[in-house]
Amino acid sequence: AGIAVSDGETITVVKDMGLVAHVFDDRTLAPLVGDLAIGHTRYSTTGSSTWRNAQPVYRASGETQFALGHNGNLVNTGELADEAGMLPGTVASDSDLTAELIEQQLEHGPSATLEVALGSVLPRLQGPFSMIFMDEHQVIGVRDPNGFRPLCLGRLEQGGWVLASESPALDVVG
Repeated sequence: AGIAVSDGETITVVKDMGLVAHVFDDRTLAPLVGDLAIGHTRYSTTGSSTWRNAQPVYRASGETQFALGHNGNLVNTGELADEAGMLPGTVASDSDLTAELIEQQLEHGPSATLEVALGSVLPRLQGPFSMIFMDEHQVIGVRDPNGFRPLCLGRLEQGGWVLASESPALDVVG
C-alpha cells in the first residue's frame, strides 16, 4: 500500500508491504501534507510481491517529479524494455517500465513536461490498464484505448475530484 502527496513543490511517497491498516497510522500519515494525492493498493500481477514493486512508483528527472499508480497488465513490456535499451532483468514490473519510459522522455530537455512525456509513451503501451499520474501540480488519469480497465471519476461535495480504478473507492470517500 502506498500514498504520494504533493504540496506544490515536493512529492512525498510513503509505501510499504502489507495491508493499508498495517502500513498507515497517525504517525505515517501526519507528514503527508498537500493538496494533491494518489494512493495505491497492489496485489502482484507482473513482478513479485516486493517493496520495490509497491506503488505509487516515484521518479524525478531534472525539475520534474512524478508518481504513478497503475492497475492492469501490459503485454509488450519486454519489447518496450528492449527498444529503450534496458538491460534484461532490470525492469521489475510493467509499472516500473512505464515510469522509466516517462523519465527518459522528461530527460529530453527543459521543455519536456509530464503531458508531453505521456503523449509519447502512452500510445506505445499495449494491454489493459488504467493509470493515475501526479506531478507537483496536477493529477492525470488515463486508461487503455479500449477501456478494458475502468477509470472512474467522482466529485467531492467540497469541490475536489477523485479518480479511481474501481467505483467502490468513490463510495468510501463520499
